Amino acid sequence: MTSSIGHSWNFHPETRNPDGISPGDELSAAVNRLQRWYKAFPKADVLKGNHDLLIKRKAVTAGMSERFIKDFADIIEAPKNWNFHDQLIQDNVLYLHGSFGDAFKRALATRMSVVQGHLHSKSFVEWSVSEKDRIFGLQVGCGIYRHAYAMAYGKPFAKKPVIGSGLILEGGRLPLVDLMDL
Repeated sequence: MTSSIGHSWNFHPETRNPDGISPGDELSAAVNRLQRWYKAFPKADVLKGNHDLLIKRKAVTAGMSERFIKDFADIIEAPKNWNFHDQLIQDNVLYLHGSFGDAFKRALATRMSVVQGHLHSKSFVEWSVSEKDRIFGLQVGCGIYRHAYAMAYGKPFAKKPVIGSGLILEGGRLPLVDLMDL
């Protein structure tokens, strides 16, 4: 059985399983699984996702001060050379998790190329060209296997997760999407 960090403490009570994996066990499994990533990438810039931010949101909803909450890097026992960001700009491309909306709409609103994930069932590259610029929106999809424990809520949905990766080359000018064979 696989887990995805944050499944057991999400805001959707209809998706939680009272007989499922506990938050503590889920976190331990995630930290254990992350060890190979820590070894492979001793230094990394990491975008925080919606499940990463749930811990603080739930504490605030419960009326607790944020001062009681550990930093997310400490929670997942990340190396000191891992830097966590809400968003990151590199080579004039905005990278973010994208908890709402799609990458192309964000690119149009900001007139900056955007790469984002989160939308489980979409992956694309779309362009907009004006007299002054050329921008793209790259929607990556997600990295969650549709039969994973955390995706149990999606079984009845016709749309399934798109598992793929995005790659930006040529100093932020060439976006590519590669979908995993299913």
